[in-house]
Amino acid sequence: MDTVKNYIEENKQRFLDELFDLIRIPSISSEDSHKDDMYKTAEHLKAGILAAGADKANVYDTAGHPVMYAEKIINPDLPTVLVYGHYDVQPVDPLELWDSKPFEPEVRDGKIYARGADDDKGQLFMHVKAFEYMIKTDQLPCNVKFMIEGEEEIGSPNLKQFCIDNKEMLKSDVILVSDTGMIAKDIPSITAGLRGLAYMEVEVTGPNRDLHSGLYGGAVANPINILCEMINSLTDENNHVTIPEFYGDVIEVSDEERAEMAKAPFCLEAYKKALDISEVHGEAGYTTSEHLGIRPSLDVNGIWGGYTGEGAKTVIPSKAYAKISMRLVPNQNSDKISELFAKHFEAIAPKCVKVKVTALHGGEGYVSPTDTPEYQAAHNAYATTFGKAPIPVRSGGSIPIIAEFEQILGVKSILMGFGLESDAIHAPNENYPLFNFYKGIETIPYFFKNYVELKRK
Repeated sequence: MDTVKNYIEENKQRFLDELFDLIRIPSISSEDSHKDDMYKTAEHLKAGILAAGADKANVYDTAGHPVMYAEKIINPDLPTVLVYGHYDVQPVDPLELWDSKPFEPEVRDGKIYARGADDDKGQLFMHVKAFEYMIKTDQLPCNVKFMIEGEEEIGSPNLKQFCIDNKEMLKSDVILVSDTGMIAKDIPSITAGLRGLAYMEVEVTGPNRDLHSGLYGGAVANPINILCEMINSLTDENNHVTIPEFYGDVIEVSDEERAEMAKAPFCLEAYKKALDISEVHGEAGYTTSEHLGIRPSLDVNGIWGGYTGEGAKTVIPSKAYAKISMRLVPNQNSDKISELFAKHFEAIAPKCVKVKVTALHGGEGYVSPTDTPEYQAAHNAYATTFGKAPIPVRSGGSIPIIAEFEQILGVKSILMGFGLESDAIHAPNENYPLFNFYKGIETIPYFFKNYVELKRK
């Protein structure tokens, strides 16, 4: 493994060029207009992984976007690592806030700027290049399988069935994932927990058509006003979610574990400065770090209705809409929370409007044990390349399929992320530092080496 730095140095421009080719394909899973791009991206990855040294690779159809699967089996008696990632990306709106074209990657100030630079094309591509290194230098210590999907950003609605249908093909000893982050550039960390997700859309209908706000204002309920009042009531003055039974399955983290989590470096003033906010906001009784890792939350992701074009149009709209997400902690069930939300939202609607609630997608939280060979292999890999031990953290983000992997495939996932909070994933000007990209390629082979050695003990 001592040659990995040299290999990266000799090939770093090629690695970057190849990543840029992948990024340039606008694989936005939520927009039907990009359906062809999803297949193009899957085929592009197939060709790249075959070139890197896979024995075989195929693109599999699903009821939605395709899954790319590849494998390199060197000895059936050796452990098998299944690498999971996703090639789909978030929409780019609002486009005017980007400083460069989102699908024309640029390097500025040591960072790759593009949609998917970090989430997740940059991070999954590290695995392809680490795999290439191990193959080309004859240092691959075990079997490798790749499963790269195109629907993670929309909740992986078809990957569960793909896993059920292909359980034997996907048989492995551990699932390795890079779709999370580190505390800081010089502070490695391993994500030991993820929050779940329940994502809803609500529609509030008032009159049967848009009305003149002068002729009807004050006499007919305005759906936007009503919707805002209803949303405001979903949390109280302590930022505690008011939906009945919402916290019923939340497991309170012990004081001892909270104390351990508090050891992770976190500067509140730097956090506020980076976001250009004067104060943080969250559930009373918990720190900002705890808000992000061990507590559920409720947020409006979008709200619209009425006239939003240039100039004035004095109407009372017929309808108002909002998209609302709830981040859940392990032991909360997304289906149950979706049902509780719908029941409550319908119950609090005044008789002057009609309400429709739709559950769009969801997934469960996940906790990874820190006393396993898989975790120790990742721990030792970071310690080797960063020169310091990684810190276990619970992430506020969600990867809905991770919990289902364990249920269906019967194996744990290790979340070796290399992104940073400043990478602006899901936002304009998403970026990924070159340092992190190359450091990921350097670190991943050590996970494989360590894992096989620990499994042999």
